[in-house]
Amino acid sequence: MQDSAFWGSVIVFLLTYVLIIWDKLPRMVVAMGGGIVMLLLGFLTQETALKDDIDFNTIGLLTGMMILVTIIRRTGVFEALAIWSASITRGEPLRLLALLSFITAIVSAFLDNVTTVLLIVPVTLTLTKMLQVNPVPFLISEIIASNVGGTATLIGDPPNIMIGSAAGLDFNSFIINLAPISIIVLAVTIALLLLIYRKDLHIDEKNREAILQLDCKAEIKDWQLLRKSLAVLALTIVAFVLHGYLQLESATIALSGAVLLMLVSRTAPEEVLTEVEWPTIFFFVGLFVLVGGLKATGVIGELAQWSLSVTKGDLLQTSVLVLWVSAIASAFIDNIPFVATMIPMLQEMGQLSGMNLEPLWWSLALGACLGGNGTLIGASANVIVAGIAEKNGIRLYFIQYLKIAFPLMIISIIFCHIYVVLRYF
Repeated sequence: MQDSAFWGSVIVFLLTYVLIIWDKLPRMVVAMGGGIVMLLLGFLTQETALKDDIDFNTIGLLTGMMILVTIIRRTGVFEALAIWSASITRGEPLRLLALLSFITAIVSAFLDNVTTVLLIVPVTLTLTKMLQVNPVPFLISEIIASNVGGTATLIGDPPNIMIGSAAGLDFNSFIINLAPISIIVLAVTIALLLLIYRKDLHIDEKNREAILQLDCKAEIKDWQLLRKSLAVLALTIVAFVLHGYLQLESATIALSGAVLLMLVSRTAPEEVLTEVEWPTIFFFVGLFVLVGGLKATGVIGELAQWSLSVTKGDLLQTSVLVLWVSAIASAFIDNIPFVATMIPMLQEMGQLSGMNLEPLWWSLALGACLGGNGTLIGASANVIVAGIAEKNGIRLYFIQYLKIAFPLMIISIIFCHIYVVLRYF
């Protein structure tokens, strides 16, 4: 029988989640409030939250990349990329949605999905404003594509970095095992998104013709700053790819890039820091503490333990169950702390039963990364996009996103289910 702390933390989490879904209060205030209630009720201590639950690697990565993007934005390169994208697609909104989704997925695989949306979303908002078309379908599509693309590689999504480190799996292992199914899921997802939005995206012919007349090079405001920014960004990306060899965390690399660019561009820190998405940063802090309360009272551990015990050691059943439980849980609980809890549970099961854990690692990665698409708070990229949109006067509503993304997430997990069964069994 569970104690009062167990059920108390569940109630606090559910009430916080209801308020987030209600969408009448700022998400940051709700998440921070839920985390603080966990501390006030003694479900976990402040020391534990700071030491074990708040993922400062994620916070540092977000902050560093936000600073980089803020400085890069001043060059006008996002406006230039927007005009180039429009010219390539002849200003047709469905073609543009497909192109931006594809680019988002590819870049997410070889950079990371958080950094990618920080780069792509400003381009998208500039472009949709020029074309006077609803930006919401583009933003939703890019969130989904970023998580699908990030699934394919070791560095594409934070859960993969955690799994690779714990299981000793290298960059090539992720490409070989996860890239094939990620490509299939991406193709199916983009096709379904085009089907969903085929009647919703219309533009005025005058706007389309006007944007096609623009010269993308003319949008660059500061070529010298652009050269410096691209050099630092390229150096940062190379460091991300080589982070395993360099033995540096992604936050260290991102913050190093941010500091370097501020130095070479001689940008005033006060100007840059005012443009960082602080509400998004603090939303994550609140969410980490909130989920930390569930961890401390044994809720997430209970879920993980149930997942492993119900199959009685059968590898196929365990792999499939880990896939589905990870997907559903990661849609409603941030996938980073969930994966952090599942890793030691899987390792313990391997020691007790002696079973081959490799299919379980790939099931966990697929479930956690793709499951994050299910809701607006399921993954870091989702929250980042919602935060940037809100700062630009565009509201992504929880239910609005859920109606589109959750069914697509379920379809992607069905494909992964088939893939895991056929490939490993």
